[in-house]
Parts: sequence; C-alpha cells; structure tokens
Amino acid sequence: MQENEAGDNTNLLLIIVGELMLQAAGLINMGLHPSEILIGYEKASKKTIALLDELVCCKLENPRSHAEVKTCIKSVIASKQFGLEEHLSDLITTACVFAMPKNADRFNVDNIRVQKILGGGQRDSEVVQGILVIRASETDVHRVEKAKIAVFSTNIEMQQGETKGTVLLTNAEDLLKYTRGEEEKFEQFIKSMAEAGITCVVCQGSMSELAIHFLQKYRMMGLKIMSKWELKRIARAVGASPSVKLECPKPDDLGYADTVEFKEISSSWCTVFQRNMDENKMATIILRGSTNAMLDDCERAIDNGVSCIKSLIRDKRLLPGAGATEIIIAQEMQKFSKTQPGLDQYAVEKFGVAFEIIPRTLAENAGAKAETVLADLYSAVNTGSRTSGFDCSDCTVKDANEAKILDSFEGKSWALKLAFDVCLTLLKVDQIIMSKPAGGPNMSKAAQRPDGYDD
Repeated sequence: MQENEAGDNTNLLLIIVGELMLQAAGLINMGLHPSEILIGYEKASKKTIALLDELVCCKLENPRSHAEVKTCIKSVIASKQFGLEEHLSDLITTACVFAMPKNADRFNVDNIRVQKILGGGQRDSEVVQGILVIRASETDVHRVEKAKIAVFSTNIEMQQGETKGTVLLTNAEDLLKYTRGEEEKFEQFIKSMAEAGITCVVCQGSMSELAIHFLQKYRMMGLKIMSKWELKRIARAVGASPSVKLECPKPDDLGYADTVEFKEISSSWCTVFQRNMDENKMATIILRGSTNAMLDDCERAIDNGVSCIKSLIRDKRLLPGAGATEIIIAQEMQKFSKTQPGLDQYAVEKFGVAFEIIPRTLAENAGAKAETVLADLYSAVNTGSRTSGFDCSDCTVKDANEAKILDSFEGKSWALKLAFDVCLTLLKVDQIIMSKPAGGPNMSKAAQRPDGYDD
C-alpha cells in the first residue's frame, strides 16, 4: 500500500511498525492489558498525525526548477545510494523536468524510463531526451530528422500461403519468374510507405532480408523489436498506433519524432527516439555500472526519486529529515503521556519512545554512538529547535532545514498512517490459538510414522 500511495518510505514504515510492536510487547510483559495499550496508541497516533502539519518547514515552489527539485530529492537518494546522491539526483531531476507537462499535475512517472547498460562507471550515466532501445537500424540509415514512423505489431516479410502445392519448373526463366510477382507486390507495399513520407519502420519480430533490401532502396530506417512491451512503449512515445496488417498505415496511425538516431554506448547498439511534443515527452536515464547488482540498486533508487517528485507535485510540503521530525514526535508524545490520567499513559509514553529508533538507526549506520546522538538531539529540541537532526555525512547534529535534508510530507504521512493502522489492527486481535497435532499426545503407536514423528 505504501509503495502504491507514495512509492517510497517503505523502510520507514517497517521500522516504525516493528518498534511500536516491540514497545507494546514490553508493556504486555509488564502486565498492562492490550486494551489499555490500544487506547494509548490510538490517542498518540491521532496527535502524531496532527503534529506533522505543525512541523512543515518549507514547500516546493516551482516543480520545473532544476535546482529546487534536486535539493528536495537529494536526501531520498542518499538513503539508498550514499555518496552517489549528487550525481543520481541530478540525472533524475534532468529527466523529470524534461518530461514535465504544462500541467504539472498530469506528470506521469511512466514517462521516465531507465535503461541499464553494463560497463563503464556510474559517472558515465546520462539522460537522453526520448526513449532508447537497445537495437540498431537494419539499414545503413542511422539518423532521420522529423521522422514519420510506422509501427507494425507483426513480422515484415512476404506472406506465406496457407496451402501446399507443387510447381513444375522447366527452364531457368520459369525459375526467375517464380517469385517475381510476390516480390513486386512486396516492393509496392514498401514503396507506398515511402510515398506517404514514412522514413522509419518499426516491427515486432523478424524483418526479412527482402524487406531490408527494399527499405534500403527507398532510404528508410528499419528496426525490429523482439518485446511486445517495448514496442508498445515506442508506439506511445511517438504517438503511433501499431498496425497488424502489412499495408501502408493511415495518417492518423503514424507516429512522429523530431529525431531518430543511432548511437553506440559501451559496445551496445542503441536507437534514440526523441519527441519534444508536450503530451508525450519521455526521458531515458542510461545507467552505467560495473556489476548488475549495482545497476539494480541504482534503478531502485531512481524509481524512489521519481515517485518522490510525483508526491511533491501532489503535496508540495516538506518536513525536516535526518530524524528531526521523529525526535520532535518522541518528545511531544512523552510530554503528552504525563497529561493522561489512566494506565494508557504508559502506552503513550512508549509510543513516543518508539520514534527514537529512526535517529538511533541513523547514528548506528554512520558509526556514531547512538546514546550520545539522542542526548544531543533532545538537548537541541529542549532549546526550542524544531528542525535539529543527525547528518550522517559528518556525524553531527545540525539544522536539517539549513542542511537541506528534507522529506516529503505525503510520503512520511502515508508511512505513519499505515504503520499505525497495522499496529492497532494487531493489538485488536483477541486471541492467538496455537494449533495442536491431530490425535493429541495419547495417539496410538499404530498411527505413528515409522521415523518416530506423529502424522
């Protein structure tokens, strides 16, 4: 649910849920009834969600500003690929700003593609304004300007007859004339496309040598794509409707691209379709790396970064990161617990303590002493700071807003809402019944398995 709603913060959700349930288990061991814990957690969760609105520190003013968007997503990338956040966030921002429609609310994350190419270093990664496919042209035409594109979801080859027959050839002339009629008809099909102004042909599956010969003759670019999903993406990128019949497509079914160009990247033959029309501008991030594992990790980081931009377009508010939001929640909940008259005050207090897990985890991952970091954070909060967090890059407590360590409000609020929902649902479980072996302990020896275990 978190992945569908926000596309990020899944680790935050799992950590918070685990810590809340751990604190609840401790309270149960102390003798507190689950109903009391449930009451306390419900009170604290409502107050926490309300508190998030007060902790907003800034907003994304312009989703088309490269510098502003890059600043907002840098901490998201740093949490996955620490040390590469500057480079990767620059790639993501460049791609998203290019693919941003006039109405930013209609931004589609599917318009940002990732193409992984093994070889080279991470710094060799780049953004291509268009869609890229790992295919070369079958003809020697490697670049087409203002291309009209025909997309066929079938093979381009001469049609085979459905019935078998026997042909008697008596001389060499008969052999030459045997397939001439079919070839002339096939050439007429290619010629009709050339006359219609089509300069690039894309098909799914095979492209016969005869088809390549005629495409070459009429100076057309030809690509064969094996994957039907990739063919659909190309069709969507250029605005074409795939045709299932080998006939010249209607003008409405044709696609358009500003340029279709062949490039060679790390010994891979690639073709780039670039189209700057607003309705389906696409960008492709070409990821380079030495191992497949590294490429996969970077791809996941990019997916989260793009999802964060989508969340920021929906809700432009930002919260201080680096554990600053969580330490404020921890302190406020512990203060709030002192005002509760019943036993549920212990649950509210432990609810607040659970949020210490985020700055504690940050400190431990950075190699710092967690208790010292927590003490410094509480000290900063007690002096009136609402944005003090722990910066992993230099292991110091500083103002997260000034350091530009920011979190998406929508992503964090969804993570906390779903985490609280899971905890409250588990605490509402009345009883857990342990299953018993069929037949019980007094089972006859005849019903036992020969290896000594009961059935």
